[in-house]
Amino acid sequence: MKLIRTPDEMQEMSAQWRKKGDSIGFVPTMGALHEGHRSLIQRARRENRKVVVSIFVNPLQFGPAEDFTRYPRPFYQDRRMCDASFVDALYRPDPERVYPDGFATTVEVGGLSSLLDGEFRPGHFKGVATVVLKLFQQVRPDRAYFGEKDFQQLTIIRRMTRDLDLGIDVVPCPTVRERDGLALSSRNVYLSPQERSAAPKFHQGLDAGAAEAKKSRAKPKDVLAAARKVVARIPGVSIDYLRLVDADSLADAERLRGRLRLLGAIRLGRTRLIDNIPVICKD
Repeated sequence: MKLIRTPDEMQEMSAQWRKKGDSIGFVPTMGALHEGHRSLIQRARRENRKVVVSIFVNPLQFGPAEDFTRYPRPFYQDRRMCDASFVDALYRPDPERVYPDGFATTVEVGGLSSLLDGEFRPGHFKGVATVVLKLFQQVRPDRAYFGEKDFQQLTIIRRMTRDLDLGIDVVPCPTVRERDGLALSSRNVYLSPQERSAAPKFHQGLDAGAAEAKKSRAKPKDVLAAARKVVARIPGVSIDYLRLVDADSLADAERLRGRLRLLGAIRLGRTRLIDNIPVICKD
């Protein structure tokens, strides 16, 4: 596995692979890799001749009161996972290479970026879209792999890729969970033992909402009430949002019909958790 540190080197390697006719799969990450990331890498490995993983803690997507400085950065552990997963190139650019002096261009996907998490983290998705576009330009992948746990991010990246004619297949991958249902996240390490014990009730609440949707004559408000009833019982929880939305537009669902997604964001102590599940309606 080759460690790459500069955009020029990454573009040169990508060009060499393409010249040979090799397909490139890309897994962009902020490091602190876990089994969810491994599942993305494994899928990329199955579907491409070459696999690139990037590790870059993107300052542009963190607000002033968020956890940029304390975000976990276990690089050597991450490197071992990539090596064991037969990654061809680990791309770890320095911030000054990604955002050099005078950098002034950002990318924002209108509409989608202001909903849900965008209401609570202004500018977050502008930072996400900007760095992902830059990484796409540097890696030049055929396919890029994103987990469904960050469903709004996945939706925004897919829209950006389509709107800007990037010609990259954005591949959604299922959320990987602990045995008790908690979605894997690099931020789970922040949870205290008591918070970790209570955290699976978040997913249980989403499941309760999805079960409500299958009942005869159920309405969106019933789905949300069923989910909130469970989540609100988590000790010390603060609910940022629980929303039932159209899976494509992320607009609030007015009826239980079509492709719907139940999404939520909560805070336990200093830790913010997000999760979502598909909702299958009784037509």
